[in-house]
Amino acid sequence: MDVVTLGETMIMMTPKSTGKLKYVNDFSKNLGGAESNFAIGLARLGVETGWISRLGNDSFGDYIEFFIRGEGVDVSKVIRDNKNPTGLMVKERRSIGETKVFYYRNNSAASHMKPDDLDESYLKKAKILHLSGITPALSKSCKETVYKAIDIAKANDIKISFDPNLRLKLWDNKKTMREEIINICKKADIILPGFEEAKKLFKKENPKEIINELLKYNPEVVVMKMGEKGALFATEEGNFSKVDAYSPDKIIDTIGAGDGFAAGFIAGLLKGYSYHKSVKLGNAVGAFALTVKGDVEGLPTQEELDRFFGEKEEIIR
Repeated sequence: MDVVTLGETMIMMTPKSTGKLKYVNDFSKNLGGAESNFAIGLARLGVETGWISRLGNDSFGDYIEFFIRGEGVDVSKVIRDNKNPTGLMVKERRSIGETKVFYYRNNSAASHMKPDDLDESYLKKAKILHLSGITPALSKSCKETVYKAIDIAKANDIKISFDPNLRLKLWDNKKTMREEIINICKKADIILPGFEEAKKLFKKENPKEIINELLKYNPEVVVMKMGEKGALFATEEGNFSKVDAYSPDKIIDTIGAGDGFAAGFIAGLLKGYSYHKSVKLGNAVGAFALTVKGDVEGLPTQEELDRFFGEKEEIIR
């Protein structure tokens, strides 16, 4: 296994039209979860990936497990919970402003993940453990599970990749959120913050100052996602490199693009690419994700990326 990740995936109801939810009647059913988005993105790029979680022993859980397995992600360590349901999220798409998300995940199956759910022999097979800041916000046992996974990774020289992925609706207060997210940053080898969330964490407006703060924790690299401005990365204080974004002609949905970026970047590292080329790959995968409704539907395969970069000719007819 190249990469193992853990976290909650929910049923995602996406409205077929824009406007307030009280006026919308038709929805499409998809799935949504930062870690499974990331895992699917990696699998499409040919990376062996495993996803650990809990799902309800219900039809929604069936759908999620079968979908993720069908994308080539190993789900052998997913536990089906007979007592607690699969979580639910509902999007609200507005013509003006960003897409909003409403969660119905209290007491969900995934919120009952616990350290004993982890199979150390399974985790030890990985080269990289990928975590997000969402999972420790779900419950006390989820937070303990994240730290247990970190301990296993540290004991077995497995690199830790961390995307803060702030979800303000999930935390009791911002102070606790900052403390927990920064504490995990201190343990990570690869840190992948978005600029807007990093500003909330460090109360700074300058991306280079924020990256310098994160470099004090001695990671191998910090990569800051900056949307349409591309990405900025550094391996040592004061030594920054910027990689321009790819801008699609039309942006349909921004949710999931950051997970796509993380998948592209990690895939690049595993393929032996330089940090610069890996960030470039991350930008490309993130751009693909912007072009469709849904978190994973737009994530590209390696063949699609090869054509995008002009390394392979597309034969249409």
